[in-house]
Amino acid sequence: MLFDKIVRPALYRLSYHDPELVHERTIGVLARLGKVAPRGAFRVDDPVDVLGLRFPNRVGLAAGMDKNGRALPAWAALGFGFVEVGTVTRLAQPGNPKPRLFTLPASDAIINRMGFNNDGAEALAAKLARGGKPGVPLGVSIGKSKVTPLDEAVEDYRFSLRALHSYADYFAINVSSPNTPGLRQLQDRAALAELLGELRTTSVELAGGRTPTPVLVKVAPDLTDDALAELLEVALEHGVAGIIATNTTLSRDGIAPSESSLAGQGGGLSGRPLTARAAQVVRFVHDHTGGSLPIIGVGGITGPDDAVRLVDAGASLVQLYTGFALHGPGLVRRVSRGLAARPSR
Repeated sequence: MLFDKIVRPALYRLSYHDPELVHERTIGVLARLGKVAPRGAFRVDDPVDVLGLRFPNRVGLAAGMDKNGRALPAWAALGFGFVEVGTVTRLAQPGNPKPRLFTLPASDAIINRMGFNNDGAEALAAKLARGGKPGVPLGVSIGKSKVTPLDEAVEDYRFSLRALHSYADYFAINVSSPNTPGLRQLQDRAALAELLGELRTTSVELAGGRTPTPVLVKVAPDLTDDALAELLEVALEHGVAGIIATNTTLSRDGIAPSESSLAGQGGGLSGRPLTARAAQVVRFVHDHTGGSLPIIGVGGITGPDDAVRLVDAGASLVQLYTGFALHGPGLVRRVSRGLAARPSR
C-alpha cells in the first residue's frame, strides 16, 4: 500500500509521468544500491531443484526488467530466487521509437513495444565477466536482431548463445515477442525445428562433454491449442529443457474502460489481463507433455494467489515483471511466502 499510494506516484511525478524514465531511474538506483546490499537480505528460503539447478525459492525476475544486467546484485538482495536478463540480441540496438511503454494502473497492466533495446550480447558478456553473477541462478533471454532477416535468424541466436555460454545457467529462446517484426513466425514448426536443432547442437559442443546448459522456449499466449501442441512436439523432439509461459499478448481483453484510449497502442499487454490466460497455457503445456517439461509460469502475478494458481497448474517456477513494476519489491516476499506456505500436492 505504501508503494502504491506514495512511492509510485512520487516516482512518476519526478519523472514527468514517463514510464520508461521511471524504469531507467529505478534500475540506476538499484545498480548503485546493489553494490552494498547484502545478498538475500529479504529472501524467503524455499529451495527447489529444477533444470538441474538449485533455486533458493521459486520466484524469479522476468526478462525485460534488467535487459543489460545493470543491477544484478540488487535482485538477489530483494529476495528473488533467480534472475533472467535480456532479451539480448547479437547486435546492439536502440529498440522502437519512443514513446513505447505505457502504464495502465486501473487495469493493473502495462503495454510495451520496446523492441529488444539492448547493448548486445558481447556487451552483456563483458559486464558479466567484470562484475560476476548475481548469487542466484541466472537465465539469459536471447532474441533476433531487428535488422537480421528471418532466414539468417539461426546464426543470430547461435552467436548470442556462444557469447554468453560461460555465464548463463539457462537460456530462454525468445521467439514470441510481438515487438520485433516477423519474430513470432519462428514459432512455426519448420522454423522452430531448425532453430532448436542448431542451438541444441551448439549447446552440446560448448558443453565439451559436460551437461549442456538448459535451453527453454518462451511461448506466446496468443497461440491456438493446435499451434501450441505443435510447438511442444518440436520442443520435445529437440531436447528443449523447459517452457516459459507466457510472453505478452496482442489481445486487449481486460483493459479497464477508463483506459480504453490506450488499447490502440501497439505492443504487448502484460499484467492482470493476462492472469487467466497464463494459467491456461501453463496447464495446457503440463497436460500435453505429461509433466515432462519444467515450466516457468509468468503473466499477471500481482499477488500470492496468482502464483499459487500457476504452480497448481503445473509451473515449477514463476516470474514477476508487471506486478513488480506496479506494486514494488514487497511483492517478491509476499509471493515467495505464499508459495512456501502452499501445501504439497
